[in-house]
Amino acid sequence: MKQDPLNEEQFKARELDPGSEEEGSISWQSPSNIALVKYWGKKEPQLPMNASVSFTLSECHTRTTLIYRKKERPDDRMTFKVIFEGKPKPEFHPKIEKFLERILPYLPFLTAFEFEIHTGNSFPHSSGIASSASGMSALALCLVSLERKFDPTLEGERFKRKASFLARLGSGSAARSIEGPLVVWGAHPGIETSSDLYGVPYPYSVHEVFLEYQDTILLVDKGVKQVSSTVGHGLMHGHPFAGARFRQANTHLQELIPVFEGGDLEAFIRIVEKEALSLHGMMLTSDPYFILMRPNTLEIIERVWSFRKDTGSSLCFTLDAGANVHLLYPKAEKETVGRFIETELARYCQNGQFLKDQTGSGALCLG
Repeated sequence: MKQDPLNEEQFKARELDPGSEEEGSISWQSPSNIALVKYWGKKEPQLPMNASVSFTLSECHTRTTLIYRKKERPDDRMTFKVIFEGKPKPEFHPKIEKFLERILPYLPFLTAFEFEIHTGNSFPHSSGIASSASGMSALALCLVSLERKFDPTLEGERFKRKASFLARLGSGSAARSIEGPLVVWGAHPGIETSSDLYGVPYPYSVHEVFLEYQDTILLVDKGVKQVSSTVGHGLMHGHPFAGARFRQANTHLQELIPVFEGGDLEAFIRIVEKEALSLHGMMLTSDPYFILMRPNTLEIIERVWSFRKDTGSSLCFTLDAGANVHLLYPKAEKETVGRFIETELARYCQNGQFLKDQTGSGALCLG
């Protein structure tokens, strides 16, 4: 098995002269992702305690435009402002500032510019649909694209890995939002090229059923989560079940290798649902403990189980760190599951709202 060593030096920028680049703009669209095997628990700097694998989504995405201008008088400060969906968003400033400070060793020219970051989502922010993953990956892609203006050799795999590496320093799950449709993040002994430093496209055979898998996101609660993912990750330190959880996740990822190849949907359902419940089980047993599921989350899960038992459907659920439910199912069941959602499940969503999505191919440069 070949894995990339923890060599962060490979991502240091070469000696670059941004002198010829006075101003301009760069735009990227980057998708959210939904983890099948969950990442929960990390060590510094943003390194996962277990490997994870996710479906890249298609319709749930962030679009970010980075406007840059050369400073008239260079200094060592980060100079930027954030415009979210057309309005200034000063509350985003601390997180973006921390991100830019973290990546400065890898993009030392950042202090030569002042930036406007115009960004917006196609889905509700901070409601458990990995908005930080799409947002941070879109910003990372814009910044690496700016570096590429000074270093045209920054192309192909090197470009994508650096973008994933930087995105990870803003949000761990953002490492999985650069490519698709299946991405692995975290070193795993059974997966070649896997690394704690960045996400990689799943390198083995994938059955055609998973290439167009559907994900309908039931918006049980569109509000901001009561407990942030950052706080939740921190509670894994000293958690009595942490070691067993990390081993379970890596075992599940190993078990998915033949599942992805052969299209065994029964095994897929078992692993994916167990992962979702294990994630929330860790929240229920942390100190302090907390619950992000809501009564309607549980009602939806029960009805999914009943529907599967009654119809033989391959519909299953997964959850991120929030109340919303991701319903995963083969494209062949799109119509039947769609009717079930409309007639039985929409009533448990906030204002009856849900988002239709499917696996996607990764980020898209918009110019």
